[in-house]
Amino acid sequence: MTRSLSIALITYSTKPRGGVVHTLHLAEALAAAGARVTVWSLARAGDVGFFRAVDPAVTVRLVDFPTVDGESVTERIVRSIEGMRAAVRLDDYDIVHAQDCISANAVGTCIRTVHHLDTFTTPILVECHEKAIVTPYAHICVSQAVADEVHHGWGVSPTVIPNGVAAGRFAAAAADTEEATRARRRWTDRLGDYVLAVGGIEPRKGTIDLVRAVARLQTIRPEMSLVIAGGETLFDYRDYRSEFESTCAAFNVDPVVLGAVDDDELPALVAACRVFAFPSTKEGFGLAAMEALAAGRPVVARDLPVLREVFGDTVRYAGDVTGLAQELGDACQHPSTTRDRAAGQAVAAALTWDVAARAHLDFYRRHPRP
Repeated sequence: MTRSLSIALITYSTKPRGGVVHTLHLAEALAAAGARVTVWSLARAGDVGFFRAVDPAVTVRLVDFPTVDGESVTERIVRSIEGMRAAVRLDDYDIVHAQDCISANAVGTCIRTVHHLDTFTTPILVECHEKAIVTPYAHICVSQAVADEVHHGWGVSPTVIPNGVAAGRFAAAAADTEEATRARRRWTDRLGDYVLAVGGIEPRKGTIDLVRAVARLQTIRPEMSLVIAGGETLFDYRDYRSEFESTCAAFNVDPVVLGAVDDDELPALVAACRVFAFPSTKEGFGLAAMEALAAGRPVVARDLPVLREVFGDTVRYAGDVTGLAQELGDACQHPSTTRDRAAGQAVAAALTWDVAARAHLDFYRRHPRP
């Protein structure tokens, strides 16, 4: 009988960012498959747990990370790495698997999932980014497009293991049951008809382009509002946020910025939107958009190779602000057919975390710790 693996999954936050969502679902699926799994994370500003409950079959270890007033982004990230490095007991695990740059720098020789590649200009952060790719002894990517970027830049050949999707909970939120209908109505009573973006206000998410596109949309559909959810990050986007606010004022767009939404409420928020906007300029997979497909919502995405790879013809694509506005308008004017919704939901439903966990376990056995 094969001994169950002891696995440490390392992430940088307890908040609902894509990589953190990935980490928790993967941990739970690995535990369900018989592995002994511990998730390690920084816990900022007094956090005592993750943004959602975690299956008790998974051990959670949080590293206290107090706020330091006046600290720069570079200082915060360096302190994050040092704090994680001091806390994680690597010898307790057969496999150490880092999910981001901070984690990979903290634990050194490890398996690394490269969800997407960042661009830094500060020398220390450039060095951290480089080390987080060259130091790990094995690499996973959630899409071939990112794997190709890594291969082109560093000569390594990551294994592609696509994200799983908790499709069932989003499909249930879109159902015609009394409970699901009531949950959606709570959002529409509050927000009206809305374009939804999940991921916060930051350059990589293309938020300012979305504001400009919604401004054009509102000239023909003034009832449509813009709603933005999510946005927890270690980075400082104050300059971008200021530009976002000035753009909103200039174009007379008054978005509803929800911040982090309770995990139990998120599926209904997604299922209730008229159209889901995904104008990111860089992505590794597009988990939030896949969740929207699972909820049967039309998705308008930036025309990126990685999104073409993941979504095929199940979403609408746009290359610029004009295209975004046009596709958002068309999605509102011509709602998805039952056939189109079913096709998108089928793509999302096929990407299960059980399949992802089995692929990870096979990978771990092929790549034991040196």
